[in-house]
Amino acid sequence: MDPCHFVRILVGNLALKFPSTESSSSCYCKIKLKNFPHQVATIPQQDIETNSCSSQKPLAACFSLSKSQIDNIVSKWGSSYKVSIEVYAGGSGSGSTCGLSSGKLLGKVSVPLDLRGAESSPCVAHNGWVTIGKNGSSLQLCLTVRTERDPRFVFQFGGEPECSPQVFQVQGSVKQAVFTCKFGFRNTSDRNLGSRSSLSESKAPRKWLRSLKTDKDQPSKERKGWSITIHNLTGSPVAMASMVTPFVPSPGSDRVTKSNPGAWLILRPGCGTWKPWGRLEAWREPSFTDAIGYRFDLFHDDITTAARSRSGSRPGSGSGSDFGFSPQNQFRGGFVMSSTVEGTGKCSKPEVEVGVHHVTCTEDAAAFVALAAAMDLSMDACRSFNQKLRKELRQQQTQNFVV
Repeated sequence: MDPCHFVRILVGNLALKFPSTESSSSCYCKIKLKNFPHQVATIPQQDIETNSCSSQKPLAACFSLSKSQIDNIVSKWGSSYKVSIEVYAGGSGSGSTCGLSSGKLLGKVSVPLDLRGAESSPCVAHNGWVTIGKNGSSLQLCLTVRTERDPRFVFQFGGEPECSPQVFQVQGSVKQAVFTCKFGFRNTSDRNLGSRSSLSESKAPRKWLRSLKTDKDQPSKERKGWSITIHNLTGSPVAMASMVTPFVPSPGSDRVTKSNPGAWLILRPGCGTWKPWGRLEAWREPSFTDAIGYRFDLFHDDITTAARSRSGSRPGSGSGSDFGFSPQNQFRGGFVMSSTVEGTGKCSKPEVEVGVHHVTCTEDAAAFVALAAAMDLSMDACRSFNQKLRKELRQQQTQNFVV
């Protein structure tokens, strides 16, 4: 598998140094890149007598650009493309309320970027102190701006996951089929997930499997038993996403809420059985945008403990957005994955990006594809229960789940 070219723009090592006659209780900055949403970071203050610019401070922002985006930027702006940092005193940068400004602008700086050069080798665009004060002020900002290659594997579903599509690897304008999907429902008489796949022999903790048991007292309004299996081109199953906690509305409402989320297990084959690789929870956020909230836990080799987690929310209507998963030190550890999810009522063909450092075999890539499918299906599972799902997602009494 050949990866696609991406470039990361990293901004970090931020610090402020005020003149001896000035100070501020708190400062933050807006980090802006043309045609990208701005990012916000707090800036620590440093003693005026300290001249060093420590490289141990956390990174504050990361922007990722694909090959096509880089080509478009270079053709339009060439060497004039810059990242800008605006520094503010007071406030938090979260926005303004009732017309009041969230902070006072202290100064700003722009750093030119060589994106074409970054495609071949890492480049430090700036590292050190720069004077940013207005009206002759000697306010100084320490920052590091660097660019580096960030190759990724890109996969695209040929249709909506519930329609059991093919999955293609994308490299530029070339698409090649690498996986097939099989969407289905677990047989309600099965007490274990995919008995023919011997998951009952797995060492997965019981708390992840408790919702798989048949329960006659379950409410009638629920979405349960969904499962999607990823196969390689020889027909062998290489990953699976299975709904293990039903999506049910909270009492007195038609919505799946954070207090009672639905959940999926992402599984990989190993030693003749399915082994849990991660767990995804999803719910509807209580907002006017109907955003989807989510949390993902990645298991250690000792699958009884969660290794890393990521939580956030994504729009559930409109043109869609990205679902992403990265560890806490995502900037230093590198990009992990992202996947597009379309808005409610739109045809969804998820596109998945996976960092090359996290793929050593076909099964690695398949696990991320299964995770992307689970997130896309969660958009439907979290729909209001007064709305009817499409026929592919409505379980038939005579339908059996087949791996």
